[in-house]
Parts: sequence; C-alpha cells; structure tokens
Amino acid sequence: MAYPYTRPRRMRRDDFSRRLMREHVLTANDLIYPVFVHELPGREAVPSMPGVERLSIDELLKVAEQASALRVPALALFPVTAPEAKSLQAEAAWDDDGLAQRAVRALKQRFPKLGVITDVALDPFTTHGQDGIIDDSGYVMNDITVEALVKQALSHARAGVDVVAPSDMMDGRIGAIREALESEGHVHTRIMAYSAKYASAFYGPFRDAVGSAGNLGKGNKYNYQMDPANSNEALHEVALDIDEGADMVMVKPGMPYLDVVRRVKDEFGVPTFAYQVSGEYAMLKAAFNNGWLDERACVLEALTAFKRAGADGVLTYFALDAARWLKEEGA
Repeated sequence: MAYPYTRPRRMRRDDFSRRLMREHVLTANDLIYPVFVHELPGREAVPSMPGVERLSIDELLKVAEQASALRVPALALFPVTAPEAKSLQAEAAWDDDGLAQRAVRALKQRFPKLGVITDVALDPFTTHGQDGIIDDSGYVMNDITVEALVKQALSHARAGVDVVAPSDMMDGRIGAIREALESEGHVHTRIMAYSAKYASAFYGPFRDAVGSAGNLGKGNKYNYQMDPANSNEALHEVALDIDEGADMVMVKPGMPYLDVVRRVKDEFGVPTFAYQVSGEYAMLKAAFNNGWLDERACVLEALTAFKRAGADGVLTYFALDAARWLKEEGA
C-alpha cells in the first residue's frame, strides 16, 4: 500500500518502536580484546595507536580483570619479541617458556573462565618480519613454515590456550595443526582460522606495536596474503579451512571488507569473525582526538555494522570502552 497509508517513519518516531524493530543488537558478548604483551616491566604506549599499550604479564592480568568484569568473552594475545630472540627460523615461537606461553598460563590460572586466544604466526619471531621461513631469494616457503606453525600451536595448547588463531595464510596449515592437536590429545583446543586475510595497507600500526615493522622494512606479504581486489578467492580459502578442521573463520581487515564477511556468513553459516585492525583504530582515534567525530557514537555504530554484515564477533581495540558504554546503556 502506498503513501499516505504506508509511512515507514511511524516506526522510527519513538524509542520504544525503534527498539522493537531493531534487527541487530551489539553486546559485550560480541567483543574480543587484542592485547600486546612485552617482556619489559609495566606499560609502554604504542604511539601510532593512542590509548593502546604494550603490557607486562602482571599488567595484562589487571586488564584481564577489567575484561572479566565487563563480560568481554576473550582476549587475543600478541607478543612483542625482544630483538635478540628473533631468528631466521623463528625458534622462539615454540619455546614452551616463551612470552606468549607464560602469558597464557598466567591468564588461565587467574581467570580460568576468560577465553584466551593466541596468534599463530612467525612474523614476531623472524629477523625479516615475514610470517614464515624464507629461502635465499626471500620467498616464504610454505611446507617448512607449516611445520614451524604446528610446533608453535602445540606449544600454546600445552600452555592451556583455549583458541589458536593461525594468521599466516600458509596453505594446509589448518589441517596440519588440527591433526597435531588431535594426536596430542588437545581435542578441545579451538582453531580460529584467519581464512581471508588480505595484504592490506591498514596493518601498519600493528606492526609497530609488535616490533615487526622495522624487520619487514620495504618488504611486503603479497605472495601469501590475499589481493584486496578479490572476494571469490576468500570463499575458496574459507571452504578449505573449514574442511581442514577450523572451528571459526576470520576476515581481516574488518570495515573495508564487510562485503566479504557477508558473503562468508551467507555461504557457510559457520562462526565468522572480523578484525577491526590497527589502521582502522588509528584513523578513528585521530578523528576523535581532533574533535571531528563523537567517539562513543561512532565506535558503537562501526561495531554494529560488523554485526549487520554477519560477524558473530569482532576483535577490536575498543572492546573495553565499548563494553563499558554498552553496560551503561543496559545492553
């Protein structure tokens, strides 16, 4: 029926009717908080990510307490490896007494119900900043890298991690990690596969935070991360990871790739996550700090957009702030 009998604005007139027809609701349950852990005492600011800090393990526990109080389901850990611990073969990645492993044990001992996710990738541990082991030409070799990733994932599982998150984009690594976890009896360790990780220009501040930017230099990751122009390829990658045993899949970056999130969710219906990456965070923070945008309103709007696109959850550096605001709103 046409206007004037049909007036869509009627349902938008009042708060109660807007809430009654709201299609997507953002809560703290949708948030994962990425945190950077370092060997130094205390906290250290990340200049390119205002408000984000590298944390010692004791400071990490304080942040975990805040997350638990706000009912944020999980933290995602990213270690900052000391320069002297980096090598061509990335051996520090699977050191059972490494920084990530010690952080996992500390978190699970103190907060057993808080989900802990670890990054499985070699770039924080290599002298060249690539996500794998390279040959003489600088090309990242797939199969030998997968062997290293398996050792890293097993080390994290032995430390008690809930979820390993391979972010490297090597072929076949999900199947290899799943087989190894099963063989060692880690049948409850979940895999969050970075299935559609793009060779994006939005990762710069993250690389500063973990200390890999200087090692990578003018290098790039085009020969293993995905071309930003492709979305059909993402569906192929997701299908492979699901077949190999992934429990969850990830699209990264987030906001510029919401179309990919939607396609993945529609096609597969599996738990689907997105990462609001460091470049997105830094851009928004710059606008907020200059008074150009309202932080609370814009952050909650952006995170709701992930839900609308089909994401079950979002890794975001705004997680604690967003959870606090949502609590104030009764969400």
